[in-house]
Amino acid sequence: MKRAVVVLVLAGGFAWGLVFAQQGGQGGQAEQSAQGGQAEQSAQGGQAEQRAQSRPNEPVGPAGQNQLARGKAVFEKWCYPCHGDGPGKPGTAALQALYEGQKPALLEERTDLTPQVVKTFVRSGVTVMPFFRKTEIGDADLDALAAYLAQ
Repeated sequence: MKRAVVVLVLAGGFAWGLVFAQQGGQGGQAEQSAQGGQAEQSAQGGQAEQRAQSRPNEPVGPAGQNQLARGKAVFEKWCYPCHGDGPGKPGTAALQALYEGQKPALLEERTDLTPQVVKTFVRSGVTVMPFFRKTEIGDADLDALAAYLAQ
């Protein structure tokens, strides 16, 4: 059984979120702290850990692959563990609490994301979401991801 508790604090016009998730019976847990913008995660097993441990700077798809298909592959590898559909996805849970149904919590269902916004969030991070370096998500893969989420 997985449980997630999302706490949002509004301060100075910014929403800071704390997400605590606990997976019962398996001892895995993830904790994220808004202080310092750094996220500490430890998990045992599961697809999220397997995806995160794959070679970070290896491009997801060949350069000639369709841009949107490549963007979907990048999303599946790097974004889905936190922003996917279903329980135990702290990014989706935090956006659900933040938007309270006014906007979709699932990034793939959003219609207001621009390529520049996606690139900024990926490279700079936002609240408790960490930033991703060019050695993790290369520029070509980031372009594909931005095109996929902005469609």
